[in-house]
Parts: sequence; C-alpha cells; structure tokens
Amino acid sequence: MYQTYVLFSSTKDRYYIGSTGIGVEVRVQRHNDGWTRSTKSDVPWELKYVRNFETKMEALKWEKHIKRQKSREYIDELISTSERAHNLE
Repeated sequence: MYQTYVLFSSTKDRYYIGSTGIGVEVRVQRHNDGWTRSTKSDVPWELKYVRNFETKMEALKWEKHIKRQKSREYIDELISTSERAHNLE
C-alpha cells in the first residue's frame, strides 16, 4: 500500500505534501527526526490528511495533483472534507 499525506507545521504555519510506501506513521516520525532536509527546520509536523492507494503511481499522481493546486484553501478544504468523512464512520 502507498499513501499520500499532508503534514502541518505550526512552527512555520505551512503544509508539506508527500507520498510514501513505508507507512505514513514511520514517514511522519522521520520528518520529525530531521531525516528530510526540506522539513527538518519546521518540526514538529502533525499529520493532517492521508489517502491510501494500491500503487505508487496512483499515490504520486494524487501528490502532484494537490501540489498543482498551489492553494492553501484547497488543502484546508481537503483536510476538512476528510475529517468530516472520518467522523461519519
């Protein structure tokens, strides 16, 4: 399984979008441990959104889709919609 995820840094008030095949919990921990140069100065990161995919290609495609929007409002709405759906379960 592959996942596309959105992290939020309250330190820098910014989002980070990524994808992984190792499990999102492990990936978030690695971001918070400073393994990724582009995110290590913005710790701590909080997982705000995750979507599962069968293939790496699908996860990368969704990651690129989110990034192409270049819109904080789009990401906020994506997170909000995901939270509402999760609360219905």
